[in-house]
Order: sequence, then structure tokens, then C-alpha cells
Amino acid sequence: MKSWLWILLVLLCASCASPATTESTTIEADFPDLGPAPELSGDAWINSDAPLRLEDLRGRVVLVEMWTFG
Repeated sequence: MKSWLWILLVLLCASCASPATTESTTIEADFPDLGPAPELSGDAWINSDAPLRLEDLRGRVVLVEMWTFG
């Protein structure tokens, strides 16, 4: 009885394992090109002495987090 359980367990594990491939998987999305980003605008800037401009941020990695104050 135990040997059947071991065989069943091995078959179950083998069926769940992903096949070994040498090809890398690349996912490409079809997002439209909307052109350049619009200039940042706003009167209230947190943690900044002056308003930021996109030109000042060019070449840097930037995370833009939008908040709505109500």
C-alpha cells in the first residue's frame, strides 16, 4: 500500500513541475505610444523647495505617486 502512495506522490510532483526549457520567455504588451509625458504642474509640492520640471529629472529613475487631498 505504501509503495502505491509513493508512486502516486512522485507522479503528482512530476506533473506539477514546470518543464525545463532553455528558451527565455518574453512577454510583450501592445501599449500605444502616447508621446512625451506632459509637464508636471501643481502649486503644492511636498519635500521639495521648488516645483520640479521633467527636464530637471531627465536621466533619473523617478517614482511619481499621486495623492488627492480633500
